[in-house]
Amino acid sequence: MKRRGFLGVTAAAATALLLGGCKREESKKVYISKKRKITIKLATSWPANFPIMGEGVNEFAKQVHNASGGEVVVKVFAKNLLVPALGVFDACSAGQIEAFHSGPYYWKGKNPAFSLFGGFPFGFTSNEMNAWMLYGGGLEIWRKLYSKYNLYPLLGGNTDVQMGGWFRKEIKSLGDLKGLKMRIPGLGGEVMAKLGVNPILLPAGEIYTALDRGTIDATEWVGPALDIKMGFYKVAKFYYSGFHEPGSVLELTFNKKFWQTLPHDIQSLLKSCANELNAKMVYNFQAKNAQALQELKKLGVTLKNWPDEIVEAAKKALFQVIEEQSSKSQDFKEVWSKIEPFWQQNRSWTSLGLKNYLEMRDG
Repeated sequence: MKRRGFLGVTAAAATALLLGGCKREESKKVYISKKRKITIKLATSWPANFPIMGEGVNEFAKQVHNASGGEVVVKVFAKNLLVPALGVFDACSAGQIEAFHSGPYYWKGKNPAFSLFGGFPFGFTSNEMNAWMLYGGGLEIWRKLYSKYNLYPLLGGNTDVQMGGWFRKEIKSLGDLKGLKMRIPGLGGEVMAKLGVNPILLPAGEIYTALDRGTIDATEWVGPALDIKMGFYKVAKFYYSGFHEPGSVLELTFNKKFWQTLPHDIQSLLKSCANELNAKMVYNFQAKNAQALQELKKLGVTLKNWPDEIVEAAKKALFQVIEEQSSKSQDFKEVWSKIEPFWQQNRSWTSLGLKNYLEMRDG
């Protein structure tokens, strides 16, 4: 081969090799995307590392970080670090934070219907509440109402059945409730008000001091696992079983405009991690409450059930509250119209299945 021809072939081959390499590099670029960085400021209504609820949010943040390969960072801020404990709703609505973890019954002053999404006296168990939210249309109704406040809620946990509260003196009759100052939020507080109680709303950090100083006479909080950490047994020995919050929802709520800017895969990831938080929290409460109950018994706490007189009066009071709120708020009326048939249908099955089983097991 002539030298000129050889050089021409060599140059062509080199060019082809170079172009082939470029094409391979181009093909690689199709599969290598630039890493995204999304930061979410999430404020809670709980103290830092608060057992079960606060710890659950911390685990959620870790899960999101791991599942996203580090693309999504959820920065958790305990109450009062960025905003007050009960200021998270407004802060998120205004876009000052991207998300919050709290309880929807705290916001009934903004819309009475919100208290129904948190649970109601003699209402849904945690299983029934999750069923209504996920398969009875509850979540869609909740999101529709929250959208008016530029918010997008996800289920963020459930406390399961709560205890009725700590009392400095024994409650023997309906008359013993008259004039009692009690920390209790939501529809439970409204029902107790019908029974003569003066309901007061206080954030977690202020409850023990108020009970100790006599500013309040009684308080409900959650259940044995969290109540023992709060130290209520030191100043109030009578601990009542509950009817006011049988399956209270906690919320993991996002600023709606922010949520809409998120890529669909990130939205799906956040929903998946929130579903895990929602499920695991119920199991955690079950395990920890059972352990803490044994400790409380050793500490000399007196466990009590409500007198029948009070239970019957509370059931009547519930429907009075429902009727009053429905007459004042069209949103409340519409939400209740969706809840009631699902509640009646499910309580029949729960009574036939779970209630009868428990009576056989424990009888």
